[in-house]
Amino acid sequence: MGEIVVVYELDKPMAKRSSLGIPAGEERPVRKVHAAPSSTGPRTLCGKDTFAMETAYWKPSEHPGAPWHPAEYASVVCSDCDAVIKT
Repeated sequence: MGEIVVVYELDKPMAKRSSLGIPAGEERPVRKVHAAPSSTGPRTLCGKDTFAMETAYWKPSEHPGAPWHPAEYASVVCSDCDAVIKT
């Protein structure tokens, strides 16, 4: 497999909560962590469109021997992307 990039599928922005004073879109936690080929097309390895995803600063090629994703997001890694990488 060629080089990959890590992309984050983010939660949708929150609606404004005037009673709490939190502006809309203030926090967008990571919903899923996906892998995408760095050189071909706008789709993840599991087939999702990357248009609305955010590219991670984590580069698997800079961390030999480590998982392909940042450790802090291990609980939200896309199982389909992970399966493709492990094959």
